[in-house]
This record gives sequence, C-alpha cells and structure tokens, in this order.
Amino acid sequence: MQYFSIVTRIKWKYIQVCPKFISQVEVPPMHKRNTYIERIRPFIGKPMIKVITGMRRVGKSYLLRQIVEEIVAGGRAPGRVVYVDKEKYEFDSIRSYHDLMSYVQTRCPDDGTPRCICVDEVQEIVSWEKAVASLASDPRTDVYIAGSNSQLLSSELAGKLSGRYVECHVFPLCFSEFLEFRASAAGSPREEFLLYARYGGMPAIHHLEFVDETIYQYLGSLHNTILLKDIIERHAVRNALQLESIVRFLYDGVGTTVSAKRVSDYLRHQHVPVNPETVQSYIGFLVSAYAIHQARRFDLRGKRHLETLEKYYLGDIGLRHGTLGFREGSLACVLENIVYQELRVRGFTVSVGKIGDREIDFVAEKQGNRSYVQVAYMLYPESTVEREFRVLQQLDDNYPKFVISLDEAWGRDVKGITRLNLVDFLLDRSVLC
Repeated sequence: MQYFSIVTRIKWKYIQVCPKFISQVEVPPMHKRNTYIERIRPFIGKPMIKVITGMRRVGKSYLLRQIVEEIVAGGRAPGRVVYVDKEKYEFDSIRSYHDLMSYVQTRCPDDGTPRCICVDEVQEIVSWEKAVASLASDPRTDVYIAGSNSQLLSSELAGKLSGRYVECHVFPLCFSEFLEFRASAAGSPREEFLLYARYGGMPAIHHLEFVDETIYQYLGSLHNTILLKDIIERHAVRNALQLESIVRFLYDGVGTTVSAKRVSDYLRHQHVPVNPETVQSYIGFLVSAYAIHQARRFDLRGKRHLETLEKYYLGDIGLRHGTLGFREGSLACVLENIVYQELRVRGFTVSVGKIGDREIDFVAEKQGNRSYVQVAYMLYPESTVEREFRVLQQLDDNYPKFVISLDEAWGRDVKGITRLNLVDFLLDRSVLC
C-alpha cells in the first residue's frame, strides 16, 4: 500500500511539472450520453413534458439534439421538429410565451400529425410554462425543455406544469464517460483517473489541450459565468465579495458539515462581515444553479433526516481547482466528491449517515434498496482501516456495506464489508446498481 501511494504521488507531480506529457484530444461533436438517453427513451412520444436540468455546460444542449436524432430516426416526427436555443442570437426575439407559441405555430402548425418541440434554456422566456403546458396538452406534440436554474425548473415545476412532467438531471461526465471522450488518447484507467480527479468532467475540456494553464483558465471562466449569470444577475446579489467568499469557503471545505453560523463566524474573522441569514440565502442560490449539491444527514438510529449541519458537494470538482488551484493534499475530499457524483449519476438518493457521534460518508438509496459507503484515500496505516470499518460494523442491519479507496483491493473482507478499488468501482456499474 505504501508503494501504491508513492507511485500515485510521483504521477501527480509529474503531470503538474510536465504538462506536455498529456496530449490534446479531439472529441466527436455529438458524443453520446447514453445514460441519460436510456432514462428518457421510455418517455419519448408519451404525453408528458420531458425536463432536462443541469449546471451550465454539462451537455444539455447536445443531449437534446441526440434525443431529436433518435426521434427522427424512429420516424416519430419526420420533418416536424422545432428546436429553440435561447443562447443563440437567432432566437433572441422569443422573449415571452406569446413569442414562443407564435414561432412554433409558424414553423410547425398543429395539423394533427406528430411533432416534436424542444426548447433549450427555457427559463429565459417569460411565463414559458404557459406555452409549454399548452403545447403539451396536444397528445401528438412531444415536448422537451432544458434549463440551468433549479429554482425555476425543479421546485416550481409541480405547480407550473401540474404534474405533467418527468425530470432528468444531467451531471458532468462520470469517469466512464470521461474515458469515452478521451478515446484514442486515453492511457490506462489508473492514469486517466488522475486526470479526471485533476480536471473534472465538464465536456468542453476535451476540446482543449490537457494542460493546467489551459484547462483551469476555461474552468475559472465557467465558474465566474455561473456566479454572474445564474446567481448575481438572477437573484440581484448586491455584494459579490460576500458571495465569492462563501463560495471559496464551501469549495475549500467540500464534504465537511456546514452551518450558516459557522460560515458567518469564519468570514467575520476574515474581515468579510455577513450574517447567517445571508449565508443561507447564498448557499441556496448556489444549489439552485447546481454549483453545489446538498447531502442531508440521516440519523440511522432515529430513522429520520436531520435539519442541520448538511454537507455540500461540488457540481464539478474541476471548478474547485479552476478557482482555488489544484492541491494534492486535498485528494481525500476530491475522491469523496467523485463517489458522491457517481452515486447520483447511478440514480441513488444520497444522504450522510449518522450513528451516535460517528458518520458514514454515504447512505445510498434507490427503489427501496440501501447501501452504506465509506470513502478513503488509502487504507493505511492500520488506524485508518479500523476507523473506516468500525463505524460500518456498528450497523445491525443486512444492507450491503462498502469501503472504497485507491488501494488495489476488490473482494469481501472484515465481517461482510466489501473493499473496493475506486477506479474499478467507477467502471463497474454492476456494483451498487
């Protein structure tokens, strides 16, 4: 285990000081996101609105186009597809639901034959839900919408669309997708994982040379755009310094329990006065933009979610490095964030387990099944092994229990607790499926 750790550290440093070791990659312009297409496929042609949500630049637009390709290839709406992308100038005149209805009726009038309507960044259209609901009322009209703001496209969906929708949340590339995007340039999975943990999973980085200066410049710009467009402008934030300070605090402490008072007290000592109520509001704005995700704590003895001291994980770990710089010493929290995202991509609801005064990193639940997951950098020395396994041994139920680390280990060990190598886990969807 010591040998693996030393080799890992050498590779990290080699990549950092010798960026030309990594080659530039060209990516197919319509690389398939099969995980999400498979989730949407059962609803194609069904009388419900398909809502695609996710952070900026995670590939929602490409996914919409891939869905259109599948619809056309299946003969469901031949020649009768309307695609509105509010990020393009040609659609700037569509500003209200009246404009959207007029555009659709002009391009693809309702004549009783099947048609497909796709609207990207729909939240940019005033009262969009009126047009979308009207279009979806026709059983021959297949409606798809996408957007980046969850306050508009998640918490308000039930009221605005009256339950006539299904939501598909798109995450940045998981590790298996990252390897597909790397294609012929990919090295061994272990080598590629180091790049994934360093640069994250935003699809656009695969159009760039894999060099810190280039990748982090892009990720830093994307981070600033998210803050400006999805938070400062949308929520009329007046104090950008307070927001940026809160963001840096959350990014730096990813995977640690957070309270608004704790953040407020820390920033006050940094001469950035901000009250707990403002902190809580800003954290909510970050969640609504998918810049961070909240993991609530679950009391395994009381069988209930707790209302305080949540944990937050980043929408993409690369944004952290593009903002704060890459820190080799923080690899443990990076690994935890990667596992959190992988569990979410696989469709799990993820909480932080609490048993007495101890914590279990993740309680992953799906369709009535549950798994417990601990994440560690390396299971060494022996005290680390004891710490990671002891809390799982305190559980008296029969749900599967896993400890995931970078050690070269795969198998059953220590009273039914399964040890998994992290890279192997990320590439094997049969585990915790």
